[in-house]
Amino acid sequence: MSLLDLWHDHPRIVELRQALQQDHCVELEGVTASAPAFILATLAREHPYLVIAEDADSAGYMLGDLEALGVKAYYYPSAFNRHIKYGQREPAQEVLRAELLASLAAGDTPLIVSYPEALAEAIPSQQEVAQSCFTLSVGDVISRDTLRERLLEEGFEEVDYVYSPGQVVYRGSLVDIFSYGSTYPYRIDFFDDEIDSIRRFDIESQLSVDQCERAEIAPALQVKGDATGRETSLLSLLSPDYQLWISRYESLAEQWRALYDAELAVEYEGAFATQEEMRALLLPPDKLSAEVKQRTKILATPTKGLSFVDQRITFATKPQLLIHRHFDLLVEELQVRKRGFFKSFFLSESSAQAQRLKEILIEREAEELLPEWVPLVVHEGFEDKDLDVLLLTDHQVFDRYHHYQLKSDRIRNADAAISLKELHAISPGDYIVHSDHGVGQFDGLLTTEVDGKPREVVKLVYQNKDVLLVSIHSLHKLSKYQAQEEGEPQLSKLGTGAWTKLKERAKTKIKSIARDLIALYAARKEQPGFAFSPDSYLQHEMEASFAYEETPDQLKAIEQIKADMESNRPMDRLVCGDVGFGKTEVAVRAAFKAVADSKQVAVLVPTTILAYQHYQTFSQRLEGLPCRIEYLSRAKSDKQSKAILKDLADGRVDILIGTHRLLGKGVTFKSLGLLIIDEEQKFGVKAKEQLRKLQVNVDTLTLSATPIPRTLQFSLMGARDLSNINTPPRNRQPVTTRLIRWSQETIADAIGYELARHGQVFFVHNRIESIHGVAGQIEECVPGIRIAIAHGRLTPSETEQILLDFAERKYDLLLATTIIENGIDMPNVNTILINSAHRYGLSDLHQLRGRVGRGSQRAYCYLITPPLGTLTEAAARRVKAIESFSDLGSGMRIALQDLDIRGAGNILGTEQSGFIADLGFETYRKVFEEAVREVKQEDFAALFAAQTEQQAELGNALTDTTIDTDLDLSLPHEYIPQDSERILLYRELDELESDRELKDFADRLRDRFGALPPQTKSLLMVPRLRRLASHLGIVKVSLRREQMILFLPPSGSAYYQSKAFDILLKSVASYGKECEVRESREGHRSVKWHHVTSVYQADKILSTLYKALFARPDK
Repeated sequence: MSLLDLWHDHPRIVELRQALQQDHCVELEGVTASAPAFILATLAREHPYLVIAEDADSAGYMLGDLEALGVKAYYYPSAFNRHIKYGQREPAQEVLRAELLASLAAGDTPLIVSYPEALAEAIPSQQEVAQSCFTLSVGDVISRDTLRERLLEEGFEEVDYVYSPGQVVYRGSLVDIFSYGSTYPYRIDFFDDEIDSIRRFDIESQLSVDQCERAEIAPALQVKGDATGRETSLLSLLSPDYQLWISRYESLAEQWRALYDAELAVEYEGAFATQEEMRALLLPPDKLSAEVKQRTKILATPTKGLSFVDQRITFATKPQLLIHRHFDLLVEELQVRKRGFFKSFFLSESSAQAQRLKEILIEREAEELLPEWVPLVVHEGFEDKDLDVLLLTDHQVFDRYHHYQLKSDRIRNADAAISLKELHAISPGDYIVHSDHGVGQFDGLLTTEVDGKPREVVKLVYQNKDVLLVSIHSLHKLSKYQAQEEGEPQLSKLGTGAWTKLKERAKTKIKSIARDLIALYAARKEQPGFAFSPDSYLQHEMEASFAYEETPDQLKAIEQIKADMESNRPMDRLVCGDVGFGKTEVAVRAAFKAVADSKQVAVLVPTTILAYQHYQTFSQRLEGLPCRIEYLSRAKSDKQSKAILKDLADGRVDILIGTHRLLGKGVTFKSLGLLIIDEEQKFGVKAKEQLRKLQVNVDTLTLSATPIPRTLQFSLMGARDLSNINTPPRNRQPVTTRLIRWSQETIADAIGYELARHGQVFFVHNRIESIHGVAGQIEECVPGIRIAIAHGRLTPSETEQILLDFAERKYDLLLATTIIENGIDMPNVNTILINSAHRYGLSDLHQLRGRVGRGSQRAYCYLITPPLGTLTEAAARRVKAIESFSDLGSGMRIALQDLDIRGAGNILGTEQSGFIADLGFETYRKVFEEAVREVKQEDFAALFAAQTEQQAELGNALTDTTIDTDLDLSLPHEYIPQDSERILLYRELDELESDRELKDFADRLRDRFGALPPQTKSLLMVPRLRRLASHLGIVKVSLRREQMILFLPPSGSAYYQSKAFDILLKSVASYGKECEVRESREGHRSVKWHHVTSVYQADKILSTLYKALFARPDK
């Protein structure tokens, strides 16, 4: 029996059914929390319902609750992005509207969840829907030309690849269509003129997710230019069977009237041009109210004696008691309910949370009170006295945050991921770095003749218009130029050697940094450390109270830190993570683990404001636990500071938070066990030296908001332990992001809305000269507002005082330059306005936006820009991309390569940032890896003996083996017509490292473009050949004129003492005359095989050598 079955014979629901059968209008009383979803889910088994929730958020939570209870429901949102007034159209929401209209046109009667604003918008008549929508089924015969004409008539746009509703792409036998009637696009595969198969595919990966028998094709049914004169409402389309559930009836007519009378907001990019155009979209309020009156209704909240209410039914539900992690209160509550013969349930999707609850009750000797675990989640728990049932939700018991998920979020995020993909694609005119030749400009793909055969190559233009043609098999040597600062790099000059000298200079400096890092690591290895005990029950209890669900990366980082702390050598771990990804929680757990073992913790931060914020966070998270937390700052009097320091020395302070003052004289810990450093790169040289002395035998945890690129981590392994938190928090409220133009009304509305809900505002203006003028303009928009101003010309103490005053709510708005970009975490600030947003880089916008949305309130970010048409293409793409990506997504992290560069510069120093700017990030990375490898082998051979010995034994695998061939290996133009897509795929192919990845890549090609042409099948062997040759220590593989030549490293190389070379010599002997070893006059050695006519033959030879070298074949 399911949980919902308990409600089937609910006495009040039986009464409600009888009233509805008589077409009564029924008013409900005593229906609280998520009880409406249980009542509705029970009634919906017999009747279709339209739920009119109070607003969009309430509708989202109702939909989430109904879906959790197994009800198939449609969400019907507004077609617009709207927070203050009408904004831009929102394709992801239009899809959900069209999906419902198509379902209703097909005769379905689903449960619908909506809200007043969405219902106020006029829709096409059923006749319009029927004329525009059509179905394609497997087995249908229709020519692609006929289909193309029909889609063109309905306004579908032909693109390179489909990522937004209303788009179509034609590729050989495949047609990809993103219908407004589906949340996934369709991939239709033709055999001549017959539809052979229909698949739905994921927008971001472009790969199929499932097969289906038919595709419902719906165009954009609500294009605003066609809306004039429409009078159809959703209510009028519904069959007579539909009954209404209205959350707040009394305010319904007022909401519709206010909406209809509202003034037009012309400042939104892409909003309506005239008041009439907006008005044409909305239905008259009187018409809507009349249509509601004609239906059988349930009014879910009491009204003030409306004349048409026929009956009132009173339920006995009460919201779940909020215990705020006071679990003794929970035990009392469960005891009371048990005495009243209540049946208790614990609702959670996580078995781990159910186990935590069990442990908490066992610790309090109350296991017999354990509620029954049900693996689903609703928004709010409640008790129902008529059923003697208590429902407790996981997030309310443990004070965790819960938010609904909509299908439109997936469409919006995938759409944004594609925008970012475009942003980082290589286009003609882009700067490209060739690792051997330097910085050139990309001039496209072209076909040229090589030995009389046509071959596809990449054209690069260098200084003096010199041209370099690069084989598509050498794309691993190319990377898009990226440095931290925007601006154009200088083109390199071919054939001068200057590029090689620059790389050598960078390598010398990198070696110096690497030596310092590894020397510190070596010293720490020799020192004994304190081995902490395993987790206590208090640790489990504290961790269970975390308000969010831990991400996989967070859990992994916590595990690694605990393992380090429990070992007997000092920990030195660096935790990197993006804005809002949960690094502080990781630090809190480590700190409490130390305190539980009677050790003290020092938390070192670069600014007083951060000390204050960490103090608040630590205090809140460790409230009610045996742990004293203090912080030192200029705001404390000398007397207070002395008292804290005395208690610290006596061991009465467990966690002390402060700036570099913690490193000064007079600060003595009785038993320091853990040092936590936030944003180490922001400390000066002197502070870093003091830190190094302290760090040698104390467990050290360093936090960094600028991630260290994954590629550099592997090189630093063995110099520092790293944990990366790359996964965004699940259920974190996305930050609603909007492009607006400057206008007094819009600024006033945005700020006024935040102040009305007792919040505060950040306003970013990055020009100190005009910042006071902007403050005056804001005061004109919002008279009486209290504005604080902060910028880089203030002294540190002035800035910190302003920020502290703002944190203590002495001001309403902080007007600042980008000094707020890092480290400011103020949960009460949930609106940020960024002036001239088009002038910022993508990562700057991303990090600034990350300053809001840290609490449970919905947060807003307004990007103030001129009209998009007046911006450069790159600037317009940037602000559109950041607007589209309204949440913290992994796609965003992948795209923010400039954050990687900033992270590299931060950890390695400003001089290295200069080298990154000269070489480009990818080339710098390769030089860095080489330099670190050499330092390990030359200066720390004993420390890395096992690693060095293994490399020498196997032949010192190369990382830069090249393949040169006259065979036809390509992605033909007729197979993939778009140059930009072919380049992306060539680059992706070039980076594949295993046979599994190659197979997956081939499957993706077949899925997206159809059967593989022969030259593409051969092309897919190239990464494997390069990988095999690299492991064998081979510099270059040439496949020309039916011969394979393997070029070996220079004489004097360690390669000639390796096992790899021995195996190669034995192999040469076994091939007889088919194979020969050659040496040029300059001493360059090579091995030539005759009669090698294909990549498959080359693969067979190299695989044999590889198997002989390694005990087992490659995966």
